[in-house]
Amino acid sequence: MYSDAERPAPPADNREPRLFFSQPAPSAGPRAATRLPLFLGVLLGLVGGWLLVGAMRGTGGQTSSSPHPITPRGDLAADESSTIELFNRASKSVVFITSVAYRRELIGFRVYDRPLEGTGSGFLWDDRGHIVTNFHVIREANEIFVRLADQSSWPAELVGVEPDNDIALLRIDAPASKLEPLPIGSSADLQVGQKVFAIGNPFGLDQTLTTGVVSALGRTIESMTGRSIEGVIQTDAAINPGNSGGPLLDSAGRLIGMNTMILSPSGVSAGIGFAVPVDTVNEVVPQLIEHGHVVRPYLGITLIPGNIVRQLGLEGVLVGSVEPGSGAAVAGLRGSGFDRDGSLILGDLIVKVGEREVRSYDDLRDALESYEIGTDVTVTYMRDGRRFTVQVKLQESPR
Repeated sequence: MYSDAERPAPPADNREPRLFFSQPAPSAGPRAATRLPLFLGVLLGLVGGWLLVGAMRGTGGQTSSSPHPITPRGDLAADESSTIELFNRASKSVVFITSVAYRRELIGFRVYDRPLEGTGSGFLWDDRGHIVTNFHVIREANEIFVRLADQSSWPAELVGVEPDNDIALLRIDAPASKLEPLPIGSSADLQVGQKVFAIGNPFGLDQTLTTGVVSALGRTIESMTGRSIEGVIQTDAAINPGNSGGPLLDSAGRLIGMNTMILSPSGVSAGIGFAVPVDTVNEVVPQLIEHGHVVRPYLGITLIPGNIVRQLGLEGVLVGSVEPGSGAAVAGLRGSGFDRDGSLILGDLIVKVGEREVRSYDDLRDALESYEIGTDVTVTYMRDGRRFTVQVKLQESPR
């Protein structure tokens, strides 16, 4: 094919150009002699064509451009079959969550509510319509919608949240016949190297399965409140934006964690994902169902911010104030204050609860959460350079 600039000029007699093949120059003999070879060539070509058509008819007309016959593959490998079975069973419990937040904008002289959508994943907790997801998936939502595996969509109500562990609980009013909760496993006995399976909606692509292993255990990540989430599972199963809130499963199809966060310089999967352990989820969700919030043991104190404590060169948690009538007040703990000239009077510095050393707010909270409300716990503190120990009765924390 030529471009216009490359097209050859037409012959001078204005006839359409023809294709010419390079051939040896004709001999000087009679014209009839030059026609015989041409006639024989045409005749041989026709005979060859007829023979080719006959051969094709004899073979059913199949040529090299026809589809190849299909080779049977045989049975699937055992691990393939188990993965397929796991997905077919567990995917019915995974949901697609759409959160809608309205932002007010001034356009001209009118105020408009502009909807902003976010998506994430979740999973069915029971046949009463409770759905677990990450707190950060629905954090600023004014409306929440849940799409089940059968593609039916349902408005969801927020039952409760536990931001410190990035957990939220929703509920939809769907019939029990549509709700297949996941079986609950344990994260306490996991081992590095175990196979794991993540199902979710990365980048809005619902019902996506990724596989991997438990890469590490006992990791610590920071929640949106700044509190540390302990005992986190690390996995190389691909976790991407939109997977948040979806389940991490073991090879038996049991829930062992909730996919929550990735470590990546690009914002997409780099093979380092984190899941909140199921033991934490299983502790929090029943409280959200019953109370709408997590009920925690409480000493009855407020604390001086940790950065100020460090600036003072202290190690522990410094009591800021003591609530009247609380267990701390009954035990005689003393808060901080100021004297007449404005100098800070340090309160008690708690350094130990039970047998656990306390160096930060997280240490204190983790230590207290290992006890039941109403329990008497041993609190060790420093006052005026001296070490004291008292028994404090734990109360229910205010919401």
